[in-house]
Amino acid sequence: MSFQEFWPRYLLAHSDPRTRACHVAGTIAATALMAAAVATRKPALAAVALVAGYGPAWISHAFIEHNKPETFRAPFSSLAADYVMAWHVLRGTIAEQYAAIGERA
Repeated sequence: MSFQEFWPRYLLAHSDPRTRACHVAGTIAATALMAAAVATRKPALAAVALVAGYGPAWISHAFIEHNKPETFRAPFSSLAADYVMAWHVLRGTIAEQYAAIGERA
């Protein structure tokens, strides 16, 4: 499945703004921690980065969306989509992405 085919499915799995907020916070935290792990050459920080990124995301799917994270179906597309979604949320353009697939943000 191409990313263009995956993206609408990903958006539908993240329809609640609270889920998107958890994902964006996790994506930012994980990115910062992974950069710190590389910069300081501390592999333990990489493990913390994974927990910081996936923890809030998976919790939001379990308790807010009540669905399974797309990570399990398409891990690489899901990771890319996390960054694309974060970009749109931070820019204030996420509603346009939902409108493009006929949904409300």
